Amino acid sequence: MAEIKVPELAESITEGTVAQWLKKTGEYVEKGDYIVELETDKVNVEIISEESGIIQELKASEGDTVQVGETIAIVNAQGAAAEQPKAVEVVEEKQVAEEITEAPQAEQPKVQEDLSGTKQLPIASPAARKLARERGIDLAAVKTNDPLGRVRAQDVAAFEQKQVEVPAAQPSQAPKAATSTPAAEMDNRVERVRMTRRRQTIANRLLEVKQNTAMLTTFNEVDMTNIMALRNRRKDTFQKENDVKLGFMSFFTKAVVAALKKAPLLNAEIQGDQIVLKKYYDIGIAVSTDEGLVVPVLRDADRKNFAEIEGEILGFASKARNNKLSLSDLQGGTFTITNGGVFGSLLSTPILNGPQVGILGMHKIQLRPIAIDAERMENRPMMYLALSYDHRIIDGKEAVTFLARIKALLEDPESLLFEA
Repeated sequence: MAEIKVPELAESITEGTVAQWLKKTGEYVEKGDYIVELETDKVNVEIISEESGIIQELKASEGDTVQVGETIAIVNAQGAAAEQPKAVEVVEEKQVAEEITEAPQAEQPKVQEDLSGTKQLPIASPAARKLARERGIDLAAVKTNDPLGRVRAQDVAAFEQKQVEVPAAQPSQAPKAATSTPAAEMDNRVERVRMTRRRQTIANRLLEVKQNTAMLTTFNEVDMTNIMALRNRRKDTFQKENDVKLGFMSFFTKAVVAALKKAPLLNAEIQGDQIVLKKYYDIGIAVSTDEGLVVPVLRDADRKNFAEIEGEILGFASKARNNKLSLSDLQGGTFTITNGGVFGSLLSTPILNGPQVGILGMHKIQLRPIAIDAERMENRPMMYLALSYDHRIIDGKEAVTFLARIKALLEDPESLLFEA
């Protein structure tokens, strides 16, 4: 007998939720096969079997919370080696016969089969399985154009859209006599959806920050004229030489690092009655996903050039969209930048990403009339900046000076080249 236990996930993660069993009781598994998908506070993790054999028992159900080190399944390795080859031959013969007599459909997802020939879960990405589970969709019914037959999240979304459109196209039927009570009708007008583990964690952490910090926000605005002009002049050459687009985040990251060097308390955290000053600059870049906000960390941002920063941020966005962010991508961080402007936000007060004591909020670039001098007005591309900070260790003077420093650097972007 072999026990399948929840492995060490990360230093700060001690438990997870069983999102989906990928194998069933009585099913044969090879060593290294994925058997269960766990949802943790930050990412989804697939756990493998350390032994080949028959799954004898699943000790947790989908939706159960399990601890690191807890046994969640039992694999019976005895006799499996003798039984498996013979069974595999039968399955292979059946598959060969099917391939000879019937041409496979490319768009139909490949389906794993157990030894008895009964269909199990289709081959699908974790994101696709999660979306199908949340929407109540049978993955076996979802078609895919993937050459390997792997069901992707976009396949599930397309299938759901078709299911919505079909009923809408049906001719309307005569309404049935109302037999439900007013209370029942009211129940039909609401839907209760269980919060995902990640959303619960986000909610708890935000509430904790609000309750346990003296958070304050100060604002400024930056004239983006010079950055936009510089970017327009250099973007084609930059992309040709570095194979990545020149965006705004590299300018803001460089400006934040330069300002943090002048205001070290904003790059610190509070531990008990001590202030921990961090002399390295791991900048968190907030990224929005369907499951909530995640903050991958740009390590040693002070040592990276513009191309390296843009490349890593692009990689984070791609990983987030495909649910491929690892725990190491999300751990740590000394200061965070969040950009609500990509969604059209003109002004907001970002909440601290504890235990950090500072977060910079970027917003929408908008043309506004600006006084150039006592007699002239011009329409300029302006952006509001918001700095939220923990007033327990950061005074207003330091916060305002920090934000003014960022404004000055961004309005003279070439000066960033001279920052150590």
